Formats: sequence, structure tokens, C-alpha cells
Amino acid sequence: MSVSLQAEPIDIAAEYAALVGKASGAAVTTFTGYVRDHTGEDAVGALELEHYPEMALTVLQDLGRQAVERFGLINWRIVHRFGLLPVSETIVWVGAVADHRGEAISACEFMMDTLKTDAPFWKREQGPEGARWVASRAQDGERRARWERSEGI
Repeated sequence: MSVSLQAEPIDIAAEYAALVGKASGAAVTTFTGYVRDHTGEDAVGALELEHYPEMALTVLQDLGRQAVERFGLINWRIVHRFGLLPVSETIVWVGAVADHRGEAISACEFMMDTLKTDAPFWKREQGPEGARWVASRAQDGERRARWERSEGI
């Protein structure tokens, strides 16, 4: 049950093996997010991620603890990158282990939906027209709000 903030590429196979390693759960769910080559109709060549390290670590650790309490997780892991990432690079990897698939799937979704709105990361896309900061999307706030309205799965 842990968090990693790193500039280095995420070794997905190693992360999965460590997540499942000693966990006795029957269900594992993971999510992997990558840098897209576009936003809408605008081309993207790279994504720069800035963060507030201490606050990001605290927010993500608290998020994992909330997921354990809410979904009864046996194990969880959040890995988030920072720095300049080219298209197709992994940005984030989240994993959840639980006794049942519903809890594992919901926990992974909860962690991603909450991470998108609550974690102190700032994104700047690099494209042919120059760099532009990425604004938060209303859809992300809506997805986050549904977890506030819901007490369970």
C-alpha cells in the first residue's frame, strides 16, 4: 500500500507483480494512463507535468487510505510521473486488490477520479503552436462529485 512520484518510466510489469505479490485477494484491477498525441483537434508532442511533491504525496497516500476504508482493499498502489513526457509515455498507474471484482474495479475508478481533481499536478502540453496549460474539465469534477454523493459501490 504505497505511492511513488517519479520522473522515471513506470515498469508496469514490476508494479503489477509487487501489487499482487503477497496479497491474498481474488480480484485485481489496474489503470494505466498515457500521454495522448492530441487534445480535441490540437496536436500534442509532449506533456510537461509539474507537482508540489510533499502535498502530492500526502494527497495520494490519503486517497489510498480512503479507498481501503471504502472498498475493503487488501492492497493498492499509485505511481505518478512528473517532468517532460513524450507522446505514448505512461503518466499514471493505479492498482487495487480486493476480495471481489466490484470493489477492486470501483476502488481503481475512485482513485483515478479523485486523483484527477484533488492531486496537485499541473499539466502543460507542448504542441506545434507552442505550450499551453491544460485546464480542468467539467467532466472530471462531475466524476469526482458522484463519489461524494455515494457511500458505497
